[in-house]
Amino acid sequence: MLIYDYIVNLSIFSLMVSIPFVLRSFINLKPLKHPLWVGLYAGVVSVILVLLAVKQEGYVYDIRYSPVILMFAYLGPIPGLITGLFALSVRLLSGSNWLPAIEGWAFIMLVFSILHVYFSRRQLPPFKRSIIFSGAYVVLYACVVFTFRILMNEPLFHLQYVCFVLLGVFAGSLLIESHERLRRTIDERNEMEMSLHESEYQYRLIAENTSDLIVVMDPDHSIRYFSPSHAFVLGYSSLSLNRAELDRIISPDDAKVFNQTVRTIMEQKKSLSMEIRFRHLDGRLIPFDSLCKPVEGARGQIEHIVIISRDISERKKAEEFLLQSEKLSIVGELAAGVAHEIRNPLTTIKGFLQLYKLENPTMKYGDLLQDELERIEIITSELLSMAKPQAAMYTIANVKDVIEQTLDFLTPQSLMNNIEFKREYEGDYFPVTCAKHQLKQVFLNIIKNAVESMSAGGEIRISLQMNALGECLIIIQDQGCGIPEEHLHRLGQPFYSLKEKGTGLGLMISHKIIKQYHGRIVYHSKVDEGTRIEIRLPVHDGASNEGLSSD
Repeated sequence: MLIYDYIVNLSIFSLMVSIPFVLRSFINLKPLKHPLWVGLYAGVVSVILVLLAVKQEGYVYDIRYSPVILMFAYLGPIPGLITGLFALSVRLLSGSNWLPAIEGWAFIMLVFSILHVYFSRRQLPPFKRSIIFSGAYVVLYACVVFTFRILMNEPLFHLQYVCFVLLGVFAGSLLIESHERLRRTIDERNEMEMSLHESEYQYRLIAENTSDLIVVMDPDHSIRYFSPSHAFVLGYSSLSLNRAELDRIISPDDAKVFNQTVRTIMEQKKSLSMEIRFRHLDGRLIPFDSLCKPVEGARGQIEHIVIISRDISERKKAEEFLLQSEKLSIVGELAAGVAHEIRNPLTTIKGFLQLYKLENPTMKYGDLLQDELERIEIITSELLSMAKPQAAMYTIANVKDVIEQTLDFLTPQSLMNNIEFKREYEGDYFPVTCAKHQLKQVFLNIIKNAVESMSAGGEIRISLQMNALGECLIIIQDQGCGIPEEHLHRLGQPFYSLKEKGTGLGLMISHKIIKQYHGRIVYHSKVDEGTRIEIRLPVHDGASNEGLSSD
């Protein structure tokens, strides 16, 4: 019967120890953070344990000191003293011999308080504290028994009583530790989930706001992820997660390179980079530098391939610009040599022409020949300036006059090719700051190309007007063979020409001259329909160009 009552008493004690933790799990309170209230609750528990004391053969067995020991071990002296006061009070109310009870209680409370200070300095964990407090309780209980000569002839009773209390402490400690360990596990899991969510948010923030294209692909080439950057970089608002979508945006010419790179990654299990072109929604191809990185699983097998692609259009333009600069440097060196060789016979021809004019004053076309020789001399000077640029003498010139002089020079050639010049001038005076012979060279190069492109004859329209931005807009429209659209961006590059014997130097020099005047040249062309060339030049501002002479 004693064992049964004892088990019932321990079960009730265990239930009452677990109740705060169960309530905490529902109301989400942190445990063991309110020592006063916990001490009051433990005191109530000790009272209940005294009321449920086991009585056997005139002896009373209770475990009221089990919650006292637990309070000292886990929360310190204040909850422990509160619990002890409840235990003492119910003991005094339920029995006699107050003096031994009070003195024994005070002695135990004092020793427990001193031990708590010592444990705090050593930073012992609560479970070890409960073991040491239990041992101290056994020693103190024996001291009280021997001091007050309490039932000295009943050692079995004392042994059973102490075991009763120690088993209560052990059961309570196990419950508290298990609940605390479960709480820490849940907190760690919650922290891990929060950290995971935070990391996921950060990665999603990067992936959704980067201009790089990110694709996650499985080894079977199925797609797991397309980054949102595909929408604003390539124009595709939504891409379904299948390989067909990836094949749709990869240039067909680069598909073989892509597939070969993926196979190599699967075989060698290392990152590789490649340069491929993706197709924009509007059809144009954009070059990308793609880094393909394998992601291995727990067994060392590749589970995913992450492809990060960066637009290198600007880098390609820079490389082309550098290549063009190198070409210009070579052209400059060649031009300097050619110009130097031309100048020598040119000087001789010019001198003898002047002597011939003196001897034959009525010489027909003598002035025209003289002007053309001077123009050749100017062209050789331009060739030299490519190698060693020099400051040109700018004046204020009327664009209309320059165009008319150019058309007068090209009229004989146009008549031979059955070509008519149509003038559309919206005014008479279009002043620009320029070197007149340079601007004339630009018009000569462009209109001469237009004439040569119209083998069947036709009209060349020359329009001159002021646009809304206050610029002088010159439009030259021919009816020639036209230029393929994919070749337009290369016009003006050295040594690039669609003519059989062309060198590309004429348009290159023209671009250079217009750029010096802070102007622009734009080409529009369709095959078999003709070419439209727009030249925009800033109009002369008299207030900002004082000192320039008018031509």
